[in-house]
Amino acid sequence: MFLSIFDIFKIGIGPSSSHTMGPMTAAARFLDDLRNGREKEPGAGELAAVSCSLHGSLAFTGKGHATDRAVILGLSGFVPATLDPDRAAALEAEVRANGIVTPNGLPPLKFQPDTDLVFDYDQILHGHPNGMILRARDTAGNLYLEETYYSIGGGFVVTAREHAAQTHGGAAALHAEKKAEGCPYPFGSAAEMLRMGRESGKTIAQMKWANETAREGKTVVAEQVDAIWQAMNSCIDRGLRIDGELPGGLRVKRRAKAIHDQLESEAGRNIAQPHVVNDWLSVYAMAVNEENAAGGRVVTSPTNGAAGVVPAVLRYYRDHCIGATEEGRRTFLMVAAAIGGLIKHNASISGAEVGCQGEVGSAAAMAAAGLCAALGGTNEQVENAAEIALEHHLGMTCDPVAGLVQVPCIERNGLGAIKAVSAASLSLRGDGTHFMPLDNCIEAMRQTGLDMSTKYKETSQGGLAVNLPQC
Repeated sequence: MFLSIFDIFKIGIGPSSSHTMGPMTAAARFLDDLRNGREKEPGAGELAAVSCSLHGSLAFTGKGHATDRAVILGLSGFVPATLDPDRAAALEAEVRANGIVTPNGLPPLKFQPDTDLVFDYDQILHGHPNGMILRARDTAGNLYLEETYYSIGGGFVVTAREHAAQTHGGAAALHAEKKAEGCPYPFGSAAEMLRMGRESGKTIAQMKWANETAREGKTVVAEQVDAIWQAMNSCIDRGLRIDGELPGGLRVKRRAKAIHDQLESEAGRNIAQPHVVNDWLSVYAMAVNEENAAGGRVVTSPTNGAAGVVPAVLRYYRDHCIGATEEGRRTFLMVAAAIGGLIKHNASISGAEVGCQGEVGSAAAMAAAGLCAALGGTNEQVENAAEIALEHHLGMTCDPVAGLVQVPCIERNGLGAIKAVSAASLSLRGDGTHFMPLDNCIEAMRQTGLDMSTKYKETSQGGLAVNLPQC
């Protein structure tokens, strides 16, 4: 099995990898199929119009996650990695006003979002909770092309046929297996990862580097890894500079700037309590997730809803840990991606599928493993760190208030970062031996997600989402 670090860490826009980036990517894929003339309906005439229906969690929380905007922009030819988030609102307004999308390489297509973009709360598609159907029609209104897509978390998108071809190991499993060809260390479980490490005498980071550079030179991979960190760090910095109110109607105020200003004013004055380091971790994570909630540029880590944990712990490593190095930073990201790949392959990183244990829980496991490795932990200690962090997120629900990635998501990333550092520290105090293997913990998370009520899996129908303050 091989999922690249660049599959786990993808630069895109907020507020959601599965509800914003995924639908935008699906719409862009649909346009490619139209350009290529794939499986056009027999007898269909000239291409004239497109439409979309959203199902399951994409319907229930789509408006809070800007899924409608994502589809509009995707059908206009934009993709998450290159879209300017500052232009998104204006681009959406233009389509709503004109009722037409004009993607490159295709004729102008009729698309009136008020009628052609349907939030279907009744029909649940069976492949995945995040389902959507895209349709194109000819000038006479006849079906030209139809495709069902599932947004499976972290910005990954598969068609219904691709999804049906997979095993329970995850909808990206076949893709991962194809990419594993030629990789020297294609571990598909933590047990395999540890065994390969023992047999080769290599660290997890070294094996991951070998896998990544089997197709690209080390210089190219290193530059791309550095670009991921630069995007993460820039997101933190932007979130620490901006205050005001987040969009969406809850009137939630940004807090990262004010907290950061307080922490900066206390620096060097010996007035802070020892646990102030937790506030630094929280403020880094909150800065990212406030940017995400505002629709800014973030990095899936492994999702947008959990995008603050890994950058926060990595910033903590750089700015607060003794002996931090650039090589340590790269090691951190490589190992974090290795753990994220294992979780995605063997369970899920989708809140709509397994709850927030699959998002912030996975992110905490990734960050704990990355920090442990960067601080010199053995392979066994790294695996232990990931297990500790994931174990103590089991059962966490995904219940965003009003379908917005704000309450409790922003603070939850801060607490996930704190847990990650604690897990790494505990593992480094031991020798790597422990009772519960990471593989078993991942399987427990998968089973818990299957048993969890859909009310608590990103539908905003339970938990905090329905227990609001009385106004």
